Amino acid sequence: MWHRQQFTLSARPRGFHLVTEEVLAALPRLAEIRTGLLHLQLMHTSASLTLNENADPDVRHDMALFAARIAPERLDGLRHTLEGPDDMPAHVLASLFGTQLTLAVDNGRLLTGTWQGIWLGEHRQNGGARRITATLTGE
Repeated sequence: MWHRQQFTLSARPRGFHLVTEEVLAALPRLAEIRTGLLHLQLMHTSASLTLNENADPDVRHDMALFAARIAPERLDGLRHTLEGPDDMPAHVLASLFGTQLTLAVDNGRLLTGTWQGIWLGEHRQNGGARRITATLTGE
């Protein structure tokens, strides 16, 4: 089976947000896959998707702290500044963290580790709702 659809994640403030349940709720056809893959592609250049800690929110806080140090706002010499001081750092972080995930599916469920969840990295102060294209393949 091949199935592709788009869905939208609700708007969130800058930071890292656990969105596993929101992603799963948007993909009821996942339950039809015995063995397969789910590919998620974020359709934006100033946010990211990553797989990381799903239990302790302090990890998301600390990741945001590291991200702010890696790609600070108002860095001298930046040219891409018309959309605000958070835009270019957001592009850098989206490239570093990535905008795509491919996850194994086993008996209708994501095959993730015990402490793994899907994060949305919102790298703009007010990024808005974020669209994802999901592609399911398997039997």
